[in-house]
Amino acid sequence: MSESDFVTIVTGGSGNLGRATVALLAARGHRVVAVDRAAWTLDAVRDAPERHEALVEADLADPDAAERVVAKAFSRFGRLDGVVNTVGGFAMAPIAESGPELWEQMFRLNVITTVNVFRAAIARMRGAGRGSLIAIAAAPALRAPAGMAAYAAAKSGVIRMVESFAEELKPEHIRVNAILPSIIDTPQNRAAMPDADHSRWVRPEQLADVIAFLISDASSAVTGASIGVPGAT
Repeated sequence: MSESDFVTIVTGGSGNLGRATVALLAARGHRVVAVDRAAWTLDAVRDAPERHEALVEADLADPDAAERVVAKAFSRFGRLDGVVNTVGGFAMAPIAESGPELWEQMFRLNVITTVNVFRAAIARMRGAGRGSLIAIAAAPALRAPAGMAAYAAAKSGVIRMVESFAEELKPEHIRVNAILPSIIDTPQNRAAMPDADHSRWVRPEQLADVIAFLISDASSAVTGASIGVPGAT
């Protein structure tokens, strides 16, 4: 099937990774539905030269909002081929200072948003008997540094969810995968770590290349995978 027929939802569409993913998929001919929590944050996507078919404001921590996003995309285009959930959050704190609010925030931003949008998408993909769902985990999910217990636990939860969903959905040919970036080369991370070797970080465009592969039929044999994307070594 030609990618020019694909309809793909990209959440967190105005973020660094979201923008790179939207741009690449649009360039490949996807009809892209870009989603973000606040309307003003979508301005950068709306004004970009690439073709975007729809822009939706939604807080995906709310399951009803996630359902509305997917329903709007499906109603407009009559199909749904892929979902890329780039929504997430990061925070650090020593274990003695990481109270329940931090843990709840990390799980809400990283796990609950993914579950909500994937569940809504699966209901539409089942009718077509195909689809690709992509989550963003992180390298610390495999081995957590000091101060990242809540974040790493949440991203580990994303991986376990992806594995379970993939097993459940194999008979319906709906694939579910995760990518595990190291530090992403963004203006925010450069400002936070000005003395780091930025050449070793992974660029959003490199991650978008991996995402585009996982959306495409070229990756039809890949499901339940957590793919590390560490950048240059």
